[in-house]
Amino acid sequence: MSSTLMRSSALRSALRASAPKASTRAGLAGTSFVRGKATLPDLPYDYGALEPSISGKIMELHHDKHHQTYVTSLNNFSEQIAEAKAKEDIQAQIALQPLINFHGGGHINHTLFWENLAPKNQGGGEPPSGKLSQAINDGYGSLEGFQEKFNVALAGIQGSGWAWLVQDTQTGNIQIKTYANQDPVVGQFRPILGIDAWEHAYYLQYQNRKAEYFKAIWDVVNWKAAEKRLK
Repeated sequence: MSSTLMRSSALRSALRASAPKASTRAGLAGTSFVRGKATLPDLPYDYGALEPSISGKIMELHHDKHHQTYVTSLNNFSEQIAEAKAKEDIQAQIALQPLINFHGGGHINHTLFWENLAPKNQGGGEPPSGKLSQAINDGYGSLEGFQEKFNVALAGIQGSGWAWLVQDTQTGNIQIKTYANQDPVVGQFRPILGIDAWEHAYYLQYQNRKAEYFKAIWDVVNWKAAEKRLK
């Protein structure tokens, strides 16, 4: 990892370590808040730790810029909708809801995405085990068969979106589903593993060769995190 990226990660860690004790943070497992506000979660690895699958520069921009924008916007629009509710301004509340859904979904999806990934020396790419491995084998024949179908789903996304391995909360079965833009996995389905298909997740490194990104990212997928989400 370059010295610039190391300094960037070190600076971020130092700033957060010096934050007031009252500003407690939730872990990566869910949306994090400080006094009711969403906050950008720290990564459990350096920006360059996922190379060569994902470059350090992409990780820095993706986390520190794109995800931070979702967090900032979510907080801003949440304040605006709270004011609209206080004024009983229903029209303003309706107008703001899509913006909260978009930026809130961006925050939730990316928070899960960072947890979906791990450097190889921390278990990234190691195949799933236990119930999740059995469920994948039962549904797709093998891990390789699952990855092939998942990558087909990713390639089929028109524009921006995500592909997710989800669990049906009613039946317990797993399946692959795609979601447009920043729509989060909610309601009947539980997110198990998600891959970001937005251009900002790969273009700086892979340019128009997004199929290479979809293939390479499996080398740093954190299946242990996915296993913990399966109920």
